[in-house]
Amino acid sequence: MSESAPRRLRQLGDVTVGQLRHVGEKREAALASLGIETVFDLLTVYPRRYIDRTKRVDLSDLTIGDEAAVFGEVRTIRGRRTKQGRAMVEVTVSDEGGSLHVVFFNQAWRERQLPVGVQALFFGKVTDFRGQRQMANPVVDVIIGSAGEDRDASRVGRVVPIYPASGKAGLTSWEMGGFIEESLRRAGPLLDPVPESVRRSLALVDRTTSLWGIHLPAEINDVAPARRRLVFDEFLRLQLLLALRRRRLEETAAGIRHPMHLDDLDVSPGALFDTSSSLVRRFLAGHRFTLTSAQRRVLGEIAGDMASPLPMHRLLQGDVGSGKTMVALTALLAAIDGGRQGALMAPTEVLAEQHLASIRRDLEGLTILDPAVLGGERPLSIELLTGRLRAKDRQSVLEGLRAGSVDIVVGTHALLTDDVRFRALGAIVIDEQHRFGVEQRATLREKGRAHSVEAADPDLLVMTATPIPRTAAMVVFGDLDRSVLDELPSGRVPISTEWARDADAVAASWARVREEVAAGRRAYVICPLVEGSDRVEATSAVKERDRLALEELRGLCVGLLHGQMKGPDKDEVMAQFRAGEIDVLVATVVIEVGVDVPEASVIVIEDAWRFGLAQLHQLRGRVGRSGERSYCFLLGDPPSDDGTRRLEALVASNDGFALAEIDLDLRGEGTLLGTRQRGRSDLRLASLRDDEDLLLAARDVAVSMVRENALRGEPEMVDELRLFVDDEEADFLFKS
Repeated sequence: MSESAPRRLRQLGDVTVGQLRHVGEKREAALASLGIETVFDLLTVYPRRYIDRTKRVDLSDLTIGDEAAVFGEVRTIRGRRTKQGRAMVEVTVSDEGGSLHVVFFNQAWRERQLPVGVQALFFGKVTDFRGQRQMANPVVDVIIGSAGEDRDASRVGRVVPIYPASGKAGLTSWEMGGFIEESLRRAGPLLDPVPESVRRSLALVDRTTSLWGIHLPAEINDVAPARRRLVFDEFLRLQLLLALRRRRLEETAAGIRHPMHLDDLDVSPGALFDTSSSLVRRFLAGHRFTLTSAQRRVLGEIAGDMASPLPMHRLLQGDVGSGKTMVALTALLAAIDGGRQGALMAPTEVLAEQHLASIRRDLEGLTILDPAVLGGERPLSIELLTGRLRAKDRQSVLEGLRAGSVDIVVGTHALLTDDVRFRALGAIVIDEQHRFGVEQRATLREKGRAHSVEAADPDLLVMTATPIPRTAAMVVFGDLDRSVLDELPSGRVPISTEWARDADAVAASWARVREEVAAGRRAYVICPLVEGSDRVEATSAVKERDRLALEELRGLCVGLLHGQMKGPDKDEVMAQFRAGEIDVLVATVVIEVGVDVPEASVIVIEDAWRFGLAQLHQLRGRVGRSGERSYCFLLGDPPSDDGTRRLEALVASNDGFALAEIDLDLRGEGTLLGTRQRGRSDLRLASLRDDEDLLLAARDVAVSMVRENALRGEPEMVDELRLFVDDEEADFLFKS
C-alpha cells in the first residue's frame, strides 16, 4: 500500500490483512475468525471507548458502588484454590493515584493474561471486601503487554482507543490498535466521494480525517466530528442503494393502471348501490365499519399509486386494530375491478387460514361479471394455497388461478413456487412485512411479473402491525412509500392492562377470566414454551393447560394451541374456540398476529418478561376487538431491569407507536434491523435514536444524487457502493 494517489475504499477491500507487516499466519487466522479478512474490514472495527491518557485517572477517586473503567498496571498476581475447589486469581492494580484489589473466580487463565507489568483497563463494579475496595470478575482490556518489545512509547500520554477484544480468537485491544494504526499509516490519503459542497453544508470532515479521528485521535475532541462523518457515510450508502434500487425498478417496470375512483371511498355502510357499481363501492357500502379519516387518507394515497403506470411499492403501517385489513381488501378489489386478480401472502399457515376465513366473511355476497358462467355473473372466488393443501385441492386452485376464475388467493410462501401461474395478477398484499427483508420483496416483485400470463408488474402493498419508529422505517423500508394508520375505529375501548405482582393479584386475574367466561366471552392464556425444559424455567403450555383445567379454571373448557401441532388439529381447535366450545385457549405465540376472535375479552400472559415489548403489544391486541371492555394480565417477576421496564411500559400505554420508541431504546437497532439485508452495509456506528438528523440529511442527499443522474457522473461513489453489495445486486443497480 504505497500509491501516492488518494486511495478508494474498494482498494482497501482488495488488501488482505496478511499483507500487514505485523500480521502473521496465526494472527491472520485469528482475525478471519472475527470476519476480518481485509484492511477495509479492519478499519471498520471501531473503538468502543477511549482512555484519555492526557488526563491522569486516579484510582484513589473510586468509591464503593461505582461502576467504572479504570486503567492501571499489574503490581502483583497470585492464583490459588478456594476451599470449595474453585480457581481464584488475585491481582493488585495501581497507578499514580492509588491501588485496587481485583479478583477473578473460575478464570485461572488470567494468570497468563496479566503478568506483572501489564497495563490494562478493568471495567466493573467497585465493591467492599473486608474494608478494601475490590472488583470481582471485571471485563479486561490489555493495553500494553509486560514484555519490553510490546511497549509502545507513542501511546503514553495520549488518547488510547479500546477495541472489542476477543479472548476466543486470542486478540487483544492493544494488538487490534496496532494493526489499525499500521493500516492507516500505509494507506495514506483516502479519496472522498462525498462532494465538497455537501460536506461544507453539513459541517462534515473529510474521509481521511474521520478515520484518523476515530482510530487515532490526537485529543478526545477529535472523536465526535470523526464519528459524525462516518455515521453520515453509513446512512448515505444505505439510502443510495435503496434509492437506486427503486429507480431501477421504476425504469424496468411494466405497470398496470387500476381504476379506483375517489368517490367510491366516500360511501358509508348502508349506502345505495347497484350491480353496475364497483366492487370497492359495494364492499364499503356493505361493511359494518365506516372508514376512519386515516383509512380514507391512506386509500387516497393507494388510489394515486394504483392509477399510475408505475407499480405501487407501498408500506401500510398501523397499530393493532387500526383497520389495515379493510384497506388491503379495498386495494385488492380495485385490482379485480380492473379485470385482474389479487394475492395475499402471510408468513404462517395459521395466519393465512385466519385471513381466508375473515376475507370470505367480509366479501360475502359480492359478485363479479363472468361471461364464462351461466347467467354471466358469479360470486367472488377466494381460495387458499399453502404447503399442506391436498394435491387434488391444490391442483384445482392452480387451474383456477391460470384461468382467472379465482379472484383472490390467500397463501404462504407456497405462492412463490414455480407452478403458480395467474391469468392476470394485479395486486399483491404481504402481511406482517417485518418478517421479510429487502431482497425477499425484490424476489416477490420479480416473481409477480413472471407468474402472470399478462407479464405485468403487480402493485405491491406490504403491511405490518408492529409499529416501528420513523427512523427505523426509513432504513428497513427505505425502498417503499409509507402510509400510516394512526387512528382506531370508533367504538374501540382501550384494553385495561395490569401487571399482577403478587399472589392476590394473580388470583384476581384468574377470577376475571372466570367472570368473562360466565358472561359469554372467551380468554387466552399465553405461555412462552410448548414443553417443559430443565434449562429454562418457563411455563410450559402443555403442562399449564392441564394444571389450569384442574385448579384455577376447573369446570371450564380449556383448550391448547401451539406451533408443534398438526395443521388439521390447529384448525379444529381454532374453530372450537371461535364457536365458543372452548372457553379458554392456552397457547404459545402462534396466535401473536392475525388471530381475530371478537368474543375474546381477556388475555393472561405468563412469564411476560420473557417476551419483547412489540410481541407483548401484539399479544395484547388479540383482545379488545369488539365494543366490550377487555383485559390483559401480565404474570411473572422479571430478573432484570429491562424486563421490568417492558412490563411497566405496556401497563402505561396502549399506543403501539409510543411503545415502539421505548422498544428501540431497550433493544437497540440491531434487532430492528435484523430483517434488512445483512453484510457490509450494516450500521456499525450509526444510532437511529441519536443520529436522526444525519439520517434525514443522508436521505435527502441520496434522493437528490439519484434523481439527477442515477450516479452516472459519480464513478467514485459507484465504485464504493459496489463494495457493499454482491455482484448480482451490483449488475442490477449499475448496469447502465
